[in-house]
Amino acid sequence: MRLPRPVLTATVIALATGSLLLTPQSATADRKPPVREGSGQESGQGSAARNSASAALNALATPVTDLSGSTAGYPREQVLPPDPENPADKSIKLGLTPYHAIAPKLNALQELGNRVSVEVAGESAGGHRLYLVTVTAPESSRETRAQDRMRELIENAPQAAAKDPAVKKTYKTPVFFNNNIHGNEWEGTDAALGLIEQLATAKDTKTADLLAHSRLYFNITANPDGRIAGTRANANGFDLNRDFITASQPEARAMRQIGIDKQPAVMVDLHGYVNGTLIEPTTPPHGENYEYDLFLKNTYANALGMEAAVNGLGYTPAKDGVDPAQIPFRDQEEGWDDWPPIFTPQYAAFHGTVAAHTVEIPMQVNNAAYDSLPVAELKRRSAINVDVAGAAMRATLNFAQTHRTSLIADQIEVFRRGVTGAAQVPVSAETVPGVPGIGPEDVYTTEFPRAYVIPAGATQRSATAAARLVDHLLANDVRVSRATGGFRLAGRSYAKGSYVVDLRQAKRGMANVMLADGTDISDKVSVMYDISGWSLGRLWGATVTPVRSGSLSAVPLRAVAAATDVGYVAPRGDLRLRLDDPQEIAALNSLLKQGVSVRQAADGSAIVPGSARAKAVVLAREYDVAFDATKVTGGTPLRLTRVAAAVTPGELFALREMNFDVVPVSTGILNAGFDWSGADVLFASSGLNHAGLNTAARAALGAFLGTHGLVGRGATGVALNAATGLLAVQPVAGDGDANGVVRVVNSGALTTGAPDHSFVYAPLWFTDLGPGVRVEQSYGTGNPLVSGHWRPLADGTAGPTAAAGQASVVSGPHAVLFGTEPLFRDHPKGEFPQVARALLALAH
Repeated sequence: MRLPRPVLTATVIALATGSLLLTPQSATADRKPPVREGSGQESGQGSAARNSASAALNALATPVTDLSGSTAGYPREQVLPPDPENPADKSIKLGLTPYHAIAPKLNALQELGNRVSVEVAGESAGGHRLYLVTVTAPESSRETRAQDRMRELIENAPQAAAKDPAVKKTYKTPVFFNNNIHGNEWEGTDAALGLIEQLATAKDTKTADLLAHSRLYFNITANPDGRIAGTRANANGFDLNRDFITASQPEARAMRQIGIDKQPAVMVDLHGYVNGTLIEPTTPPHGENYEYDLFLKNTYANALGMEAAVNGLGYTPAKDGVDPAQIPFRDQEEGWDDWPPIFTPQYAAFHGTVAAHTVEIPMQVNNAAYDSLPVAELKRRSAINVDVAGAAMRATLNFAQTHRTSLIADQIEVFRRGVTGAAQVPVSAETVPGVPGIGPEDVYTTEFPRAYVIPAGATQRSATAAARLVDHLLANDVRVSRATGGFRLAGRSYAKGSYVVDLRQAKRGMANVMLADGTDISDKVSVMYDISGWSLGRLWGATVTPVRSGSLSAVPLRAVAAATDVGYVAPRGDLRLRLDDPQEIAALNSLLKQGVSVRQAADGSAIVPGSARAKAVVLAREYDVAFDATKVTGGTPLRLTRVAAAVTPGELFALREMNFDVVPVSTGILNAGFDWSGADVLFASSGLNHAGLNTAARAALGAFLGTHGLVGRGATGVALNAATGLLAVQPVAGDGDANGVVRVVNSGALTTGAPDHSFVYAPLWFTDLGPGVRVEQSYGTGNPLVSGHWRPLADGTAGPTAAAGQASVVSGPHAVLFGTEPLFRDHPKGEFPQVARALLALAH
């Protein structure tokens, strides 16, 4: 289920001021350190800076071999060791499969015949195994190698694949079912286990034909942490269905790797709970980087089949409380969009999936319902949900079997358009026949640039950030090359070592959706479901230059498997570490944890004594940062900063990525009696209400802030500042749903070297600045919104032009306030150091 983000209200601001394949018969709506990712290296020693989950993901990505070293065929069976029985598993109350029962169940399913294989795709944040099941007809090693060859041909040489008779005749259609990505939306897992058992034992010819021409992949539970705990989020507090563009969490990285390695043509992501069952495609706006004509054609057709299957189960509103299924594209005007690539189906489209759906099963059993309804009623509802999820899955298999040839042809066409630079095809009644109601409001396309350059040398803001971005692109299966010599392109000169992302590649949509500025869609729809802007090219700290036209034929390029390491330590003298990147902050805090005497220079950088050179060498390798020689003397001594943090899970994760010593606090924790003596600074953005504190807690907080400092963000931060009187400012709230990438002007010590763009969600700005208040950053003039959705309110206030030129970050002796979201969901990496510098400044 998708859940809306809390809105920043005016009240809050006021406080601050048959055959198996024969189709059978309202709750609220849903839907490691900061290091580089990559599985290989071009050169250097920075392997420790790669993604923390790379070992598990490489286990999935690396071809499975038999004892002779040849590629293993199917089935690929293994005996899974059991997990300890957990009677507290929240799924038990619903009559569903607890996590500890999944491994024994999968062992039993493998013994039913020769159709079921099990792989461990990775581990969750909480240390639970992620199981990927493959169901297909048996394959010899030779047949599996042939399938691998055809899959690679489809992506890498789509024009040849379109003419290859073997692809048309023998390639197995990959179909992917993703289950339980929200941990307290349980039933997809149980429907998948039931379907796997049916497929393993069915004797009818239609099932045999399906498995001979398809590989069916089941991510049994994408979020075992949440399944066990009965929470939407994983053990780190992350909504995994918002993490795909960032991939901060191991579960999202595992799903990403499945998408790359298996290349599904069809996928279904099982959620809950919307009554009647909600089956995508979505309302506008539609992602502008998709090949949406192919996506809509297939996704709508499969939705009709799922709708018929779900309604055919015979559940009724009167008898069962189950409403008929709905398809947002057909039945709604807006509010359930596929604009951002953060949701599983929308992300999958960039890996060639041409029919991709969120399916919201109908009967609510989570949250308040879980706690209040009788167990018998919960089990009745869950049984219906399993039935509905199973019907949607079976209908999808019917669709994949019936349309096998056209699905693969359309996947090939997606990649062909990318490789050849072909134009997108706008949707219309003519280009997508059979889909009713297509109008101009459904037409979203973009002009792909010829390439992007991530420059080396003096024009690059941060070599560390550039390397991190390149590795992230590569991890998402975007092809990147590196210049072996200097070159000119579109009238500009670039240094040797610059990276080039050629948009003539199969996954151009993935490259562009990450690197492009994005689009201001404020005038397109009145409301958005979630974020509307996310540009890694603007927010991740690296300089990225789009090249609109020109030829790359004269550019000396070599494809890379990983970014070149940029970590460096000067051979003699004291060392200077810039603090412009989260990895540099992490290296600093690691030195401080080791007791190294570090000083902060007037320009904000860290001065490390030459006696710590051996430690610097280790950290340069681990975090891919540079320690340059310096002769600067003096400076402010630094110590490890302990942060009391009342923050969101994403902010907590980002702080710990930067190696801060963090202790979470909240209203409840402070009321219970919190020892402030070990804290250096308070960061407050969520979960701390000054009015809710008891007398003792309020006095203790006041005493702490009287001698220490507050870093505040958003409504919580400004309300706490107003209650404690630390900084004389008047906060002004923008539209509470507004979000996106904005232009900013950096003007203070805390924002020195920061990117000239930032991210906002429910933006704030500050006016009526009192004595001693410094403006660290302001919103750009004119309309500062570059991409996203930010409308003024009905009375004309709270829009982006009202924020133009106003202070977005302010500071004083005991407080720093952010009107932006510099740590949002662990995403805008280039903004992280602003918060780090604020914490360091107030702590020291």
